[in-house]
Amino acid sequence: MKPASIRKYRPFPAVSLPDRQWPNRIIDHAPRWCSVDLRDGNQALPQPMTVEEKLEFFDVLVRVGFKEIEVGFPSAADTEFNFLRRLIDENRIPEDVTIQVLVQTREHLIRRTFEAIAGARRAIVHIYNSTSPLQRRVTFGNASQDEIREIAAAGARLVKELVPSVPQTEVVLQYSPESFSDTELDFALECCNAVIDIWQPTPERKMIINLPDTVQWTTPNVHADMIEWMCRHLNRRDSLHVSLHTHNDRGTGTAATELGLMAGADRVEGTLFGNGERTGNLDIVNVALNLNSHGIATGLDFSDLPSLRAVYERVTRMSIPSRHPYVGELVFTAFSGSHQDAIKKGFDRRERELRDDPEVPWGVPYLTIDPQDVGRSYEAIIRINSQSGKGGVAYVLDHEHGFDLPKTMHPQVGQYIYGQADALSRELTNDEIRELFLQKFVNLESPMTLIDFEPSPGETKGEVACRATVRIGDQIFEGGGRGNGPINAFVHFLAEVGQKNFNVVDYRSHALRGGSDADSAAYVQLRRQDDGRLIWGCGVDSSIEMAGLRAVVSAWNLIHGEN
Repeated sequence: MKPASIRKYRPFPAVSLPDRQWPNRIIDHAPRWCSVDLRDGNQALPQPMTVEEKLEFFDVLVRVGFKEIEVGFPSAADTEFNFLRRLIDENRIPEDVTIQVLVQTREHLIRRTFEAIAGARRAIVHIYNSTSPLQRRVTFGNASQDEIREIAAAGARLVKELVPSVPQTEVVLQYSPESFSDTELDFALECCNAVIDIWQPTPERKMIINLPDTVQWTTPNVHADMIEWMCRHLNRRDSLHVSLHTHNDRGTGTAATELGLMAGADRVEGTLFGNGERTGNLDIVNVALNLNSHGIATGLDFSDLPSLRAVYERVTRMSIPSRHPYVGELVFTAFSGSHQDAIKKGFDRRERELRDDPEVPWGVPYLTIDPQDVGRSYEAIIRINSQSGKGGVAYVLDHEHGFDLPKTMHPQVGQYIYGQADALSRELTNDEIRELFLQKFVNLESPMTLIDFEPSPGETKGEVACRATVRIGDQIFEGGGRGNGPINAFVHFLAEVGQKNFNVVDYRSHALRGGSDADSAAYVQLRRQDDGRLIWGCGVDSSIEMAGLRAVVSAWNLIHGEN
């Protein structure tokens, strides 16, 4: 901001709570969850969901495992009313799911709401009125605290009066002092206790006090102080579910919720992926998976985030940012070379550890959870651009294309691949990485081409003899060689025809995963005799022996600088 602009703002007051307990607590169990996607999320959409889309989304929320779902504001519009009636009349609400409806503390709206819920097995009637000084002054024309408190009390009395009108429905009362986050704590307490005293909840028949962070004004620790203060002072605390409803104006909705749970709250309202007014509601997916990452079961199933995301984006017409926690396209992706190397080592180590202990705890650098646990594949974990390194390229070639490169080959291949990405000024796809690797390192035929190789038993045990023919440029070289294996025999043949200016340093081979069942890959490292330069080449063939020979030829061609 401009310096002059800053003068219009003031710091938010702290809460006097010198003996606060929440900083010493940990979250060791999941709260009750309530999805407000179909109400708070839906009302924030540029194009609200149709009834059919809301029905589909309701079914998705049920499959995820939500037991409390706020289905709308049925007194606000016929579409909302009709949607709720279809849920009830078509028996679409499972026995273990409770619907929640929102209504302002106004008589005609509350009566209309009871018409909407008639016949439901169980319904939470969520009444609210604004309580903050700003709302009292601006929205209610300088209404007094007594007037605002009476609005809350009158709403509770009317709900209690109307309960007998829906004898088939168990009614649970929920009260929210809207804009709690900007309301004086003692006055918010007065409003809540006024409702509690009218409803008379018991430990067996609890009500819900929802403390909405309607607009984030302060840091999460002050929010936690507010929640702990309220939990200490509310009447009949053992007969209440204290609920959180955080928004994200300061970008700290998740933190405010987690600290609010530490401060004593029992219940959380939010939406999938944080849809909601302004910067959005709390992202329940984020909080639930944070708990999962600490080994805490939540009762919610987010094991297939890609399909959940697809439904969400289709019916809400919203898009999820690439960096959105857990579900964004790039959140499990590493471009940095050092990160890629650490991730590759982590996966390799974990594969070894799992052989000895199937219950070994998760531990891969830079990945707080296993992407497969939320339905993400490993293919996008490491992606290659000019910032990538040798480990990342090796990871892609191994996990996506089956080439398990020797460790000392990583720098040579990695430098070439990310050099190509730098030249193109963009990310390389996995298929492009494979093609570049094949073109540069595999089965190279220029300037040397292997025309023929015929092995035969040598004169001594274990010896291999060969007759070979190669073309180098326009010349044909034929001859023989002997050695302790086909590769050694071929090297001696090259020496015989005057083409050996190297020594063989290393040789590896393996079956090629992802290719033909008969394919093998071989890797040969040569050292130039004149300057000691080390070069790897790769060969692929249905014969492991021929794959090794092709690897020698590939490395020879790279040494001679024609590729």
